[in-house]
Formats: sequence, structure tokens, C-alpha cells
Amino acid sequence: MSSTDPQSSAVKEGINPVPHDGPTTAPPAVDSTMNAPKPSSGPTWPELTAEHPLRKFQERLSNILQETQHSEIYNVHLSASEPIPFTTTLVLQKFLRANANDLEKAAEQLSKTLQWRKEFQPLKAAHEETFDEDKFKGLGYITVIDRKEGDEIKRIGISKQVVTWNIYGAVKDNKKTFGDIEDFIRWRVALMERSIAHLELGSAIVPIPDYGAGSDPYQMVQIHDYLSVKFLRMDPTIRAASQRTIALFQAHYPELLSRKFFVNVPYVMSWIFAVMRLVVASETSRKLTMLSSGESVAYELGDAVPRTYGGQGEDLEKVGETVKLERKTPQGEETGQTAS
Repeated sequence: MSSTDPQSSAVKEGINPVPHDGPTTAPPAVDSTMNAPKPSSGPTWPELTAEHPLRKFQERLSNILQETQHSEIYNVHLSASEPIPFTTTLVLQKFLRANANDLEKAAEQLSKTLQWRKEFQPLKAAHEETFDEDKFKGLGYITVIDRKEGDEIKRIGISKQVVTWNIYGAVKDNKKTFGDIEDFIRWRVALMERSIAHLELGSAIVPIPDYGAGSDPYQMVQIHDYLSVKFLRMDPTIRAASQRTIALFQAHYPELLSRKFFVNVPYVMSWIFAVMRLVVASETSRKLTMLSSGESVAYELGDAVPRTYGGQGEDLEKVGETVKLERKTPQGEETGQTAS
């Protein structure tokens, strides 16, 4: 996120964040030579030694782009032209950090992610497709808020924090919302891609530190709110959708999450938190926090969060951004199972 041109801290529903680079559909076949002109000015990455894993990753990028025939990722178009662009290096660093500087694993993950993006077309889901409001209305929002005082990322000049909100109490029918897993995944990916757009990776100017040397400033926070959710055991439909989502995000969205909060979770439902810790990677597990009260969110993120969460901001329904929604269920059609 740019500190010199921050986006609004509250974006209205239906407003599409404009990607920094290129179209919202898969770009044409990639020329691995990427003979782009050298920029006359712009941010520069700290000098890398020949043996640095990030430098070796840069050297392998041309082959990866040629093999996958796809270059777009997180609103950035990767380029193998020398000198390697700052934003390309930024993305490579995320994959390296996610794999503890293991170059082989990072390269494999990037290749698979580019191939998946070419086939799945997540930007199309985020900015062109419309989802059924009977399934997803009120379930997901995005806000961009001011970071709280003392935040280490704010001290380096990045003042905005992207927050994605998952409001599970809005689900009225488990089978309808989660039963069509492919539809649910496309909706969830669409929300994720809109969140990533607010990280503004295409205009980033602050380098990401090496693995183990500091925090990545280009990450978001996720809130999972269980207020009014009354199920005391994991519905098989929800379990299947959750497992698919977790696996997909771990595979194709590395190093994009700084913290995840499970909010309004009563003690009798603490198994949700325990199960989540078992199925996510250890690095991700350390980012998980359970809060029994929604008002505790303000203590963690500052007063800019909505009043419902202990802050001074307006309600998510008024200021939160979401995906495109329209009513697709025929009038008069009865709903199925309701969460209980």
C-alpha cells in the first residue's frame, strides 16, 4: 500500500478496485525474454549477491514464465527482463519467504500458482462475475483502515491496513451457501482478489525483508466472526468447503496474511479454533488468535474498526466492500436446511 496515495479507508459495496496492471482476464502468451524498456526511475531493491536465493529465483523466472505461459499474479505482471522490476522481485520474495528460502519449493509453488491463475481466472471472478445474493449477501466484506498507533508497519510509512471480514452469522442456509463448493470457492477467491488489490503491490516501494529478517508490510488481516452461529458440531458441508478453501489459499496465496482472528467464539465452540490449527501450516497457525468478544478487535487493530467490534468506525453494511451480487434464486423457491 502506498503511503503517499492511500485509498479510502472505507469503500462502498459494488465499487471495483482497479488493478494496477493489465486486464482482468488472463493475458496472452508470455514471451520469456520480456523485452520491456528499463524504467527511468522507481523503487530499487537492495543489491543481491550472486548466491542469494532471491537472485537465483530471478534467474529462474524466465523459464517459469515460458513453461506456464502466464505472467499475472496479484495485479502484477512478472517480468524476467534485466534489471528485474521491483514489483516482480516483491512477488518472488513472498514465495521464498513462504518456503523458508527453499528455492526449489518456491519455484514449484510459483509455477503451480501461475498455471492455476491461467485456468481459474481469479481476476475475472473478482471484477466481472456476479454471485447469488441469497447465498453470499452479508457473508464477506473488505475495509481499509488506519493502522493503530505503534504498529511496526506504520512506522515504515505504510499507514493503511486491509481487513477482510467473514461474517458467518449471515449464513441462513448451510447447504445453499456451502453446498456448491465450486461456486463458494469462486466467491471466496473473488473476495480475496479484491482484498489483494488494496495491498497495491503494483505500486509498492518498500522492499520485503529476507526470510527471518523482518515483517512483510504487504499483508492483510482476516476476521472470522461467529456471532449468532449456533451449530455445535462441524456440518459436513461446511467442513468440505472449508478444507478446499484452506488448501487452495495455502497453495496459491502465500505470505498475504499477517493475522487471522476468530471472533465471538463461545467456549463450547472452541473446537473450531482447534481444528483450524490442525489443518493449516505451522507458520499460519502462529498467526491465529481466538477472541471471545467482538469488541476485543479494537484492542488488536485500533479504533478504526466498526463500533460493533469496539472501534469508532461505521458498520460493515455501510462501508464494507464486497463482490458483485444479484438475486439469482427464482422468486418463491423454498430454502433448504437452515444452520442450527
